[in-house]
Amino acid sequence: MYSSTIKKISLAAILLGASLQHIDAQTKTKDDSYFEISKNLDIYYALFKEVNEYYVDPIQPGKMVKKSIDEMLNDLDPYTNYITEDDIEDYRFQTTGKYGGIGCAMRDMGEYIAIDELFENGPAAKAGLKAGDLLIEVDGKSIKNKDDDDIRKLVKGSPGTSIKFKIRNPLTGVETEKTVTREEIAVNNISHSALIGTGKDIAYVRLNQFTERAAANIKNALDSLKKANPAIKGIVIDLRYNPGGLLDEAVDICNLFIGKDQLVVSTKGKVDEWDKNYKTKQNSWDEKLPITVLVNKGSASASEIVSGTLQDLDRAVVIGQRSYGKGLVQSTRNLPFNGKLKVTTAHYFTPSGRCIQALDYTHRNEDGSVGEVPDSIKKAFTTKNGRKVYDGGGIDPDIKTTPLESSKLASTLYNKNLVFEYATEYVSKHVSIAPADQFQLSDADMDLFFAWLDKKEYTYKTKTEEALERMKTVAEKEKYFEDIKAEYEALAKTLSHDKKQDLIKNKAEIKKMLQTEIISRYYFQKGRSINDMQDDAEVKEAISVLYDAARYNKILGK
Repeated sequence: MYSSTIKKISLAAILLGASLQHIDAQTKTKDDSYFEISKNLDIYYALFKEVNEYYVDPIQPGKMVKKSIDEMLNDLDPYTNYITEDDIEDYRFQTTGKYGGIGCAMRDMGEYIAIDELFENGPAAKAGLKAGDLLIEVDGKSIKNKDDDDIRKLVKGSPGTSIKFKIRNPLTGVETEKTVTREEIAVNNISHSALIGTGKDIAYVRLNQFTERAAANIKNALDSLKKANPAIKGIVIDLRYNPGGLLDEAVDICNLFIGKDQLVVSTKGKVDEWDKNYKTKQNSWDEKLPITVLVNKGSASASEIVSGTLQDLDRAVVIGQRSYGKGLVQSTRNLPFNGKLKVTTAHYFTPSGRCIQALDYTHRNEDGSVGEVPDSIKKAFTTKNGRKVYDGGGIDPDIKTTPLESSKLASTLYNKNLVFEYATEYVSKHVSIAPADQFQLSDADMDLFFAWLDKKEYTYKTKTEEALERMKTVAEKEKYFEDIKAEYEALAKTLSHDKKQDLIKNKAEIKKMLQTEIISRYYFQKGRSINDMQDDAEVKEAISVLYDAARYNKILGK
């Protein structure tokens, strides 16, 4: 007799059989590939049935099928995914920016998970949880050494339901219980908007993601800024590290700055229904104010539609680094048992006709990896004013800037949670700090931090040391190492780093990292953004361009 597992598989077989009948009918009129599909689904079902019946230990059918589906889809592209019913909440968050939960991020601290950044006025903050608190129990169950993804699933839930935490103060060890009532958390897709520049006459808006109402929220932010200063001279749209989102929101954001019936983006797919032109539908918010758009390697998808379209139409100067290069469009298809398939259905093209997809997933290397579109096959296109732009590699900025690379020391201090832990100590000793746009750590503050680090263990290798070790490995394989051993050891000794000297050398970078972590404890994400702007070279470049009309017009070919 079959187990309950077999019953589940039998039900799946009935559904599968119906699908196969449909496929068999299609084979008479469509491509012979349907026969291959039918044959291999038969093999898959038979194999699964035999494994379930005869394998020595019980199996987990759902987990096995999910893994097999994921592996199958991995041969396509990273954006074609199977979304199970359990993962629907995460998918909903990606598109709406909303979820049922307690309003905080979490951080892995080893045995336990700590409360990381809190959302301003969120349920966790209102219940008295603090950044740095360690989660010991959730609803009476220990979460020691539990997977952080499992803990996040426990924490999320329907708005109005409650969850009880046992938390431990990391400094005193005192444990307390807190009850938090879940709410619908709506993460604001605009982290910061302000009037900037010497005359407070440049409107700055930072968009984190293209979730629902992104365009409306940008418009509302610009309305407020223009009301505060009707004589604004330009706009900065910050799309750095914005991974994209909803295509319609990207079109509507472009519509704020270009007129009605203007092509923003077109999509072309294997199926005719995905060959579409997306045009602006409304009158613009403003078609004359100068605009700069900030992008970097983390700006993808919808971010590239906005920056690429405004560049193609010579409506904005793009500043930063080359964007990610995601020119693929996804749609969702409903599946049985409340699952969904998010599948890549088309490429998108900016108004000039270029597709900015950087990676070629259709031609994989023998090891399964994919390469970038070669420069030799990239095509030139022209903007509205006749400037050359290219496809196949993201949006190339009009003004290129050099990104600040994190030092190995700073990365180590962050990844080992030492910056996070010290910020918790700092907050325990300071009831308040200066406003976010004024707060600065002093040299005395940094000396205290460095003294605290003396008691902590953090080993790291500089990038130069890592390169030297790679050279040694190659030399040993090629049997040259013995000939250069003495020189290698001398060079390794010379490069051996002194932690105290490294702290002094990288003091400015470490100070900024610690400073923003501390600020987020008092002023949340908005405060972090405000403080970051004080020495943001790309924002300063954007302001400079907007104040220089001749330079702005020359860049755009006017």
